[in-house]
Amino acid sequence: MSTSTSSINIYTESTPNPATMKFLVNKLLINNSLDFPTQESAENSPFAHELFKFNFVNGVFFASNFVTVTKVEGIEWPEIEAILKECIKGAVESELKITQEGEKEAAAFEGTEAEIKIQQILNDYVRPAVEQDGGAISYKSFTDGVVTVELRGSCSGCPSSTITLKSGIESLLKRMVPEVTEVVSEAL
Repeated sequence: MSTSTSSINIYTESTPNPATMKFLVNKLLINNSLDFPTQESAENSPFAHELFKFNFVNGVFFASNFVTVTKVEGIEWPEIEAILKECIKGAVESELKITQEGEKEAAAFEGTEAEIKIQQILNDYVRPAVEQDGGAISYKSFTDGVVTVELRGSCSGCPSSTITLKSGIESLLKRMVPEVTEVVSEAL
């Protein structure tokens, strides 16, 4: 049986956040990341809008080759995992757009020497690890020794995100950029 298009496969991975599940796709979905923490925020995303049609979906996050879905309380993953896999597979196969607006290009690192170094470390060392857990991290600012970041996807609201932020990211940045005294997360 021959086909002109490659088969789309979806598999899941749990994340440190018990309310989120990472749905991996064997295809690049997006070159950056987009977060839709509410149904209203998904207004310009046909793909996310499709997922929010399920009353058990509480958040949708896209990055490279995966979709992270956050569920509402009171529903267990075994009840909804197959439904979501089928929906995501159908959306990818039908090439449903993640956003109707053009994807935002990643900005080049900007700022002082310390700010550029912080952004480079977050991009090279932290981002891949956070994405592995179904989330994303964005640099927001560096003021008076304090680095402010934004955590999205499975990292948003994750019980272990504070430990990751303080024990992992903060200690790494303090070690590599002496000007850093603290790392905090901006509330969404």
